[in-house]
Amino acid sequence: MKPDLIVGKPALIVIDMQNSGGMSVEFSGIPTMPGFEDRVKNIRRVVDIAKAHSIPVIYFAEVHRANYVDFGRELDGSEGIHCVEGAKDTELDHRLIPDELDYLIVKRRYSCFFGTDLEILLRGLKVETLLLTGELTDVCVHYTFVDGHQRDYYVRVLTDCVGGSTMERHEASLEAMKYLQRDALCSSATLIDKLSSTNAG
Repeated sequence: MKPDLIVGKPALIVIDMQNSGGMSVEFSGIPTMPGFEDRVKNIRRVVDIAKAHSIPVIYFAEVHRANYVDFGRELDGSEGIHCVEGAKDTELDHRLIPDELDYLIVKRRYSCFFGTDLEILLRGLKVETLLLTGELTDVCVHYTFVDGHQRDYYVRVLTDCVGGSTMERHEASLEAMKYLQRDALCSSATLIDKLSSTNAG
């Protein structure tokens, strides 16, 4: 039987929407596919409607210590030094700042579950469905999806609210996530229509 887009109580997860997404790789240390401005606008719309329906919004920011001690193996691949505490590229985009009713979690690694209290928060909120947005599709979004899937959450990726390191990796990661949950992918318009036609609160 095909599950609903939202099963039980949802939470909106906004992953690493930091200034680095709008900067060139020379400044940010992270390659990012085009379209960051559009993704910010799409996520902003989803955040607004989520809040109107009393859906909790959980923001994440990847932040590394200034002495680089917590990078681990992250610098063994394509990424350079990035998201160091105090740097401009590390700050959240000014259009996606949590308010007093939202949650903000700092993470050191890619997955939103790894080394954070996300699972404690989700249990406390009685969440069953994770709505994923943010950067990068093929890294932090994908790893968070897998960790959520393995913890038996329903996970949905808003395809026009995520961006990869390249378009090719973005598309490949979306397909990989759909392999794990056949109903994983939807657009922000589909979600907004769903919420507009039902009472998600």
